[in-house]
Amino acid sequence: MNALLRFLLIVLVSVAQSVALTACAKEDVVFVPPAERPQPLSSQEWLPNRVLALAWHDVEDTDPDQAFVSVRTDHLINQLAWLRENDYQPVSIDQIIQASEGKITLPDRAVLLTFDDGYSSFYTRVFPLLKAYQWPAVLAPVGKWLDTPADQPVHFGDQEVERSRFLTWEQVREISQSGLVEIASHTYNLHRGVRGNPQGNEQPATAARIYDPRTNTYESEADFRRRIEEDVRTITARLKSATGKTPRVWVWPYGRVDGTTLQIVQDNGYSIAMKLEDGLVHVNDLINMPRVLIANDPLLDEFARSAVYMENVTPLRVMHIDLDYVYDDDPEQMERNLGQLVQRVADMQINTVFLQAFADPLGDGLVRSLYFPNRHLPVRADLFNRAAWQLRTRAFVQVFAWMPVLAFDLPETLPRVERWYPDANTHGIDPDQYTRLSPFDPDVRRVITEIYQDLARHALIDGVLFHDDAMMTDFEDVSPPAMAAYRAAGLPDDIRRLRDDPDTMQQWTRFKTRYLTDFTNDLAGELRDILGPQIQTARNLYAQPMINPDSEAWFAQNLDDFLENYDWTAPMAMPFMEGVSMADSGQWLANLVDIVRERPGALDKTVFEIQARDWAQTEFNDEGHIPASVMASWLRQLQMHGARHLGYYPDDFVTNQPRIEVIRPAISNAWYPHQ
Repeated sequence: MNALLRFLLIVLVSVAQSVALTACAKEDVVFVPPAERPQPLSSQEWLPNRVLALAWHDVEDTDPDQAFVSVRTDHLINQLAWLRENDYQPVSIDQIIQASEGKITLPDRAVLLTFDDGYSSFYTRVFPLLKAYQWPAVLAPVGKWLDTPADQPVHFGDQEVERSRFLTWEQVREISQSGLVEIASHTYNLHRGVRGNPQGNEQPATAARIYDPRTNTYESEADFRRRIEEDVRTITARLKSATGKTPRVWVWPYGRVDGTTLQIVQDNGYSIAMKLEDGLVHVNDLINMPRVLIANDPLLDEFARSAVYMENVTPLRVMHIDLDYVYDDDPEQMERNLGQLVQRVADMQINTVFLQAFADPLGDGLVRSLYFPNRHLPVRADLFNRAAWQLRTRAFVQVFAWMPVLAFDLPETLPRVERWYPDANTHGIDPDQYTRLSPFDPDVRRVITEIYQDLARHALIDGVLFHDDAMMTDFEDVSPPAMAAYRAAGLPDDIRRLRDDPDTMQQWTRFKTRYLTDFTNDLAGELRDILGPQIQTARNLYAQPMINPDSEAWFAQNLDDFLENYDWTAPMAMPFMEGVSMADSGQWLANLVDIVRERPGALDKTVFEIQARDWAQTEFNDEGHIPASVMASWLRQLQMHGARHLGYYPDDFVTNQPRIEVIRPAISNAWYPHQ
């Protein structure tokens, strides 16, 4: 933050102070008439060609065992009856494919019934119900479990399970021949965990590169592909042999998608892939189909809420966290620190973490080492995979990798962003700004791309947050590769000519803004190729390009571009960084929300990040910590003015800053009303 702070103090404070902040400091609550409030999606009309996909597992008459995600038989009967009585229309895979081809339109309230793992209860309890209703469904057995001889136990994770709990191939054949049930692939023998990091986390075998503690190495990409290809070919052959049909639906074990595996699956003829995630299926995106998991044997009212509300977008509540707080030279202490962090995140009851994947112990924004194995920079500790996995599986949050775009400390042979100094007519690296690599150089782009590829192969994440180092001032970049790029784009390759004519200056600004955006989209594409199409993108945005559109020239950032290109725009709604006083901070935040509100639908894609530290220490003396009560007032001001997605940076779990008992009611969906 130091480099950012210096830049803001030098370039922006005078601009921020000139912004008209004439309103009083009180937190005005905006009243929105009921007719004008956004309606929950559950109360809106069913959108055309959308499907609610539901995922069950085992069915038991009594005492449903959650090791198998079981539901009780009478509960399943009631759930299917509820779907019928509420006009849900079960559809088949054939119908969904025809709708994707434009041949038919699916009925309103279309629902897809799916059953995973291949339990014998499907034959004895589910199949009779489907025949009675004449409803289609999908069954996804695990090949190895069905291949287990009748007199041997099935190796189900780390336990042995009686063989009778699972179907036989003869039963699968009969089920397939009924014409009601599509038989899908759930892998042959990859529905299990493998060691995914040095700390020993068990991670999905279809996504994790196996870590070998004997050699302290990870599975190579070639070996990973070979392992996956063998499994996909085996299960495809077994299903075709049993049913006489080539399988076309792939069901991810544990719902965990992997881009490399997905490509292999598609190469083997699968046209549909199903994960576990809330949301409606759109027939134009069949390779990334969400399904609502029916877990913990829900009672009927809970099941109904899942069916009705699953399309509503849950407001993001974000803790933006530095792994530098967790790192310690002593691995045992580092593990204790991680446990403390995970517990704090769980206690906070938020749903999203922006997690630092790079090391910045000096606080100058220049990345000299990373927290994951890679080809180009030292590894401070192989920590990111472990931390992300613990947060996802113990605190039940989604994790975005917070990554720089340009500020990597790589060899001097790679060109840096250079600033022009007009008084001396010289150029060089700006000491008051992030030291950044020039994205206009092809070798720079290649090396940064490889760093992102390495991240993807060594971490199971939900998204990426692009850092605020992806910016350029109105005097940058004048390095040789940058000037060559301007010339190739039809712009002058002389900095004076670029700046002297207002129209040319605008063209130059827009070129840089789009170039940085395109580069981040390319990096996101690399992540999706390896991790899967579900990877979300977010990018930090300075406040000034929002408040004063002309300041795009000072940052090469544009709110409308961000809203168009990323799943989430994350403006730094940090008053003190902008030179705004405490008295004016509430109205300043409200103004930011108003700017976003002017763009239809933009509030649904914007995460307002407030600051937990006053890095300039102009308002508070507690080592820069902003009181949690002040942060809570900011969050409420944002929310009551219409902001839906909120977060803060940084969280200091070591000193309980901000104080959890104060900040939690304002940040957590579980405490503070968010509708």
